[in-house]
Amino acid sequence: MTRVNVIVEGPTEESFLKNVLAPHLWSGAVYLAPVILGVPGHKGGNVNYARVKKDILLQLKQDRSAYCSTMLDLYGLGAGFPGTPAPSGLSGKERAERIERAVLADLVAEAPELSPGLRLIPYVQPHEYEALLFSDSEALAAAVGRPELAASLSEIRAAFETPEEIDDSPQTAPSKRIRQMYPAYSKVIEGTTAAQAIGIGKMLDQCPHFRDWVERLSALMNV
Repeated sequence: MTRVNVIVEGPTEESFLKNVLAPHLWSGAVYLAPVILGVPGHKGGNVNYARVKKDILLQLKQDRSAYCSTMLDLYGLGAGFPGTPAPSGLSGKERAERIERAVLADLVAEAPELSPGLRLIPYVQPHEYEALLFSDSEALAAAVGRPELAASLSEIRAAFETPEEIDDSPQTAPSKRIRQMYPAYSKVIEGTTAAQAIGIGKMLDQCPHFRDWVERLSALMNV
C-alpha cells in the first residue's frame, strides 16, 4: 500500500478525497489521506504559500515513508506562490502547471534531504473544485434536487472547451455560477453527492488537468 498525504483547503476537498477519489485508487493499492491546511483551531481558508509550504514540509518530514500532494483551487489562491503572477494569455491548465512546477522547484531547493523531487506531487485545480461537477450537468442538477437546472448548467459547460476553463472571477467561478441558480448549494454535502453521482470516470474524461493528477497518483502503485 502506497500512502499519499494530500493537503487540502477545507472540508469540501476532504470529503471529495475520502468519499470519491480515494475509493477509485484503492484497487491500485494507493491510499489517500486528506490533511486540511493549517493547525488545529486554524484550519482551512487563507491559502497563502507560507502556510502551504509549512504543511508540505511537515508532511514530508514526519511521514518519510509516504508521498505528499496538494489539492488547491487556482481561484482565490493566496499570496506568495512561486510562478505567480502568470503571464497573460495562459489557460487555467497552463497557469496551474506553472505554479505546480514552481512549487516543486522551490521545495527541492529548500529541503533536498526530504526528497521532494521524488515524494511531492503538487496539484492545483483550475479554477476550483466545482469545475469537476460540470463534467455532467444533468447529474449535477439531479444531485442538488433541481433537475430543471440541467439545461442552464449544460449551456455554461458548452461555452468552454473543458469544465476546467470555466473562469475564475468572483461572479463567474464555477461555484458562483451554481449558487446563482441554486443559492442553497452546500459545497460539502451536495458537492460530494454530486461528485459521487457524476463519477470519477466522467471527470477524468472531461477534465484533463485533473486526469493528469489522478494518473500520477495511480502510477504510484508501481513504485
